[in-house]
Amino acid sequence: MDRHSEDFQIARLSGSLKNARVSDPVTIKLTNPLKKSAPQGSQQSNAYLDTLQMADDLIARPLKGGGPARVTVQHSKGRMTVFERLKILSQKEPNLRFQNWGPSLDGASIVTGIIDIDGRDVAVYGHDFTVRAGSMDATNGAKLARIIYMAGEHGIPLIGMNDSAGAFVPAGVGGLDGYSEAFYALRKISGVVPSIMLMFGYNAGGGSYLPRQGSFMIQPEETFFGLTGPQVVRDVLGEDVTPDELGGPRVHGQSGVVDLVARDELGALRKALRLLSYVPDNNYSSPQFSATSDPEDRATAEIEILLRKTFTSPTGFNTPFDMTLIIQQICDHGAYFEMQPQRARNLITAFGRLGGHVVGFMANNSAESSGQIDIKAAHKGARFMRFCNLYNIPVIFLEDTTGFLPGSEQESAGIVQAGRALMESIIDLRTPRINLIVRNAFGGAYAIWNSQHVGADLVLTYPTARVAVMGPAGKEFVYKKEIKAARVKFKSDLAAGVDKATAQAELDKVLAAMTKRYEDELMNPKEALSLGSISQVVMPVDTRRVLTKNLNYLMRHYKPSPLSEPQREFH
Repeated sequence: MDRHSEDFQIARLSGSLKNARVSDPVTIKLTNPLKKSAPQGSQQSNAYLDTLQMADDLIARPLKGGGPARVTVQHSKGRMTVFERLKILSQKEPNLRFQNWGPSLDGASIVTGIIDIDGRDVAVYGHDFTVRAGSMDATNGAKLARIIYMAGEHGIPLIGMNDSAGAFVPAGVGGLDGYSEAFYALRKISGVVPSIMLMFGYNAGGGSYLPRQGSFMIQPEETFFGLTGPQVVRDVLGEDVTPDELGGPRVHGQSGVVDLVARDELGALRKALRLLSYVPDNNYSSPQFSATSDPEDRATAEIEILLRKTFTSPTGFNTPFDMTLIIQQICDHGAYFEMQPQRARNLITAFGRLGGHVVGFMANNSAESSGQIDIKAAHKGARFMRFCNLYNIPVIFLEDTTGFLPGSEQESAGIVQAGRALMESIIDLRTPRINLIVRNAFGGAYAIWNSQHVGADLVLTYPTARVAVMGPAGKEFVYKKEIKAARVKFKSDLAAGVDKATAQAELDKVLAAMTKRYEDELMNPKEALSLGSISQVVMPVDTRRVLTKNLNYLMRHYKPSPLSEPQREFH
């Protein structure tokens, strides 16, 4: 039988079946004549597709976070995910860096990247609380440090969105190492690029120190951060305290630990965007100029009305008023942004624009504690001045203070040291600066509050200014003989049997006359004008015009640059 014949093939198959055991499986493969044979190299094609699938998985993995269940928990607490927060900061797609950082290739619970905000590159990081509660270890600490260094090297601002439970305890000392590396990096870019830190959720330990290293902090309601939580305080000190009482925005806003408080996360993110518009990219540039339709020579008649109503009231020149009303009238379209508004409002610190230029305002506010400078106000002002000095922001001072707050409480708490901090921050200021004396300018406060002799480019005054070594009490020294004679007469009248009320009325009349004489002769800008301590008198209605004209001149001759002077001692 021919080996190639059909009968031979059937016979061979039959023989094979006869010899096979019943339990043996029999597989018969039939070839489909219509199916195309696989091309050569098909195994390589499948391998390529596998790598694409792997890439899709790697790209998607950090975006999933902890999964839908953890995202649902995050939303149930009224909190956004880190990617939702990014969308508030910028509608443009972020340029994420180191997406698959970490042993699990999931980004290691922290997102870092570069985003575009109004045409500006901004470095950003945010903890992903859906992954391991955003906790830190050596892995993501190194990742965070890398984006911080990148911001400093490229000269771009940094925004941090902090939402972390602290160090990852199972990582042991690695969690502390991660924070240490981030601490070091953030300190190295301090004064090189500005940074804005937002506090979300519940942060403790290193999660509190790290963001406070930033230039500004913003904290929404219903959040907490502190060195330890309430439970630790309860266990160690026996003190029963709520998270809000221990580390909520009310506490940190009044202490100055945070600069701005917001109602919720959305409000905090929007405040960060607004604050960013007032700060430059780095210490060798100025904040962005923004052309304005508000006329530079706009009359500020409202200031005239305010002062007339204030000083013609029954309490006269002793009547307090809110200095932010004047700041509002000066700024382009009345827009200004106050820093630390919950703290020490006897001193106002704010950003605004004047003729398109970003300016810092530092103003005494008689509506609070008569505008006297206490320890909290001094530290608040000193910190604001140092930021403006570092980042090439001109400053306008509005002066209305009777001096530093006296008393044993202030002395024992260190008012002299706090006053030194404020004074030296003003002396060190290298940016264009103008002082406008609105009313009171007494004693040591006048001497340090941007006078000509501590470096002011220009000192202006309203006609309402009262410049003197002391307030009305100064009459006791200037008219010492006259007042002494009046008091001797008072005692003589009493000894001669004159009615005490009559004698007292006579003495009060003399003292009132001395007070008026002192105010007329010495509590005005005349002497300071004669000595050149004040450059010129400005009418309230011309405030914006005069300030803008002089600021434009100073800015034309100012070149932004990093600090180059020796680093001086400061408190």
